[in-house]
Amino acid sequence: MASPPDNNTFYVTTPIYYVNDKPHLGHVYTTMVADVVARYHRLKGDDTFFLTGVDEHSTKVVDKAAEMGLSTEAWADQNAAAFRERFAGVDMTNDDFVRTSSDQHKARVTDYIAALLKSGDVYEGEYEGWYDAGQEEYVPEKKAKEADYKSPINRKPLVRKTEKNYFFRLSNYREELVRFFEDRDAAGCPFVLPAARKNEVINRIKEAEDVPISRTGTGGWGIPVPGDPEQSIWVWFDALFNYLTYVDTDDRRKYWQSGATHFIAKDILWFHAAIWPALLLAISKCEGYEWVFAQGGARDKLKVYSHSFWVSKAIIDGVEETIKDGKSTGNFLDPKTLDAMVEEFGTDALRYFLSTQGPLSTTDAEFSLEKYIEVYNTDLANTFGNSCSRVSNMIEKYLDPEDLPAASLIQWALEVTEVQPELHHQACIDQYRESFTDIELGRSAASAIRIVQYVDQLIDVTQPFKLAKDMETNGSQVLEILSECAEALRIASVLLWPFIPNKCEAFWRRIGFGHYAEQLKGNGKGDLDAWVRWGQLEPGTPIEKGEPLFPRYQVEKKS
Repeated sequence: MASPPDNNTFYVTTPIYYVNDKPHLGHVYTTMVADVVARYHRLKGDDTFFLTGVDEHSTKVVDKAAEMGLSTEAWADQNAAAFRERFAGVDMTNDDFVRTSSDQHKARVTDYIAALLKSGDVYEGEYEGWYDAGQEEYVPEKKAKEADYKSPINRKPLVRKTEKNYFFRLSNYREELVRFFEDRDAAGCPFVLPAARKNEVINRIKEAEDVPISRTGTGGWGIPVPGDPEQSIWVWFDALFNYLTYVDTDDRRKYWQSGATHFIAKDILWFHAAIWPALLLAISKCEGYEWVFAQGGARDKLKVYSHSFWVSKAIIDGVEETIKDGKSTGNFLDPKTLDAMVEEFGTDALRYFLSTQGPLSTTDAEFSLEKYIEVYNTDLANTFGNSCSRVSNMIEKYLDPEDLPAASLIQWALEVTEVQPELHHQACIDQYRESFTDIELGRSAASAIRIVQYVDQLIDVTQPFKLAKDMETNGSQVLEILSECAEALRIASVLLWPFIPNKCEAFWRRIGFGHYAEQLKGNGKGDLDAWVRWGQLEPGTPIEKGEPLFPRYQVEKKS
């Protein structure tokens, strides 16, 4: 039996990525978004589980391994390691890493398919139709015709195929799927986000036919259909089950019941928003699996968040075109370029840019180095980094730590600076929380940055560096101003931690709050409510001067 759902339990996933090549920007981006959200929930104190990994049972993987002169297993091992290394290199905090070749995954998938065969929702048949080799996806006649019988992703011609397969009775779940969407909307908890994505899925569900779930000719690389070793479970169905296989254990089922948040790109929305819930509905009708999609559990809380693409401008045959980053279209931010950016700007800068400027909405986001530098200098170097250095340096220069008082009520600062009420730190915190709930990461980060901007306003208006010229007369004011600033920066740094964890932890150590980092180490839980409460900078806290957290980046001008 599954554990009951817990409101303080959070489960987040990424799609699992093909191991037919090394990771690129698209993989890093989706995983980065999931990581920032997972860190936020840990900061809140939630029992959080973050899952990512690789998808190995693909014919493309078999073909690529042969091309490289390696066994399929060796090629999969090599690239699975590359994904692990890439994600570790940008400080991902995933709690487990999926490999679909693992015994756990294969055993669970075999059990699920066996249950569906027994219930009759999976049956043997024959498929004839269009096939997108690049996506390893069968394409319905109507969709193929609309796309001029070419792949909508790489524009290569679709292939006509006929083969024996096992099918999933998707057509049996049309009405139940539509009701599922309607029920979730009525409850104020939409299944698909952003909401604009829903209609394209609903319209297609109403015409959905049964879908093949197996393949022949995989050379034994895959999970056999129970009772028919000549057939392997199609990679897409195999992959979808990973979200369940890695938490279908006694100690992890609570995460599934809390309702997973699946982050995916828009090109795989159909599988996640239609086929996946249909499979869950079907499995939950099987004996022993009723808990999989039960009311009050995953059925009420499962979410699919479908983001757009990173794109870039390129001149192709003399014409400027917009291209998507990916192996099938050509990487414009390949692993070597990612390494160079981390080397030049640091890991936190990459994390901040991708998570705050990325294509989370229904609109693609254009990547450019110029924009990257602008965001780095504006938000990180000139605002957060500069303010932290400015305040800590003035405290070190003008004040004896023993004289540093506890911060007063922020209302005093508001009166002095005439800052508008919406910039009150509590309003920023409230907006920060709301934005994370809505998966608006750019807005969440901006809420924290506004607190830093308040600090800069306070310094500009009160000019403690001038008051400090006569400490005998103005000392109490200097103490008051700088303690206000340090306290506001402490709160801002707590809010920014999911985005730029390394620099925030460095700042915490400077201001005597290194215990925050210790508490969060090893995916530990924080206490957001307590940590953002005003007035925690204790009298006598030593404030250390340090190197700039984010040195301003100067663009070299060509002579």
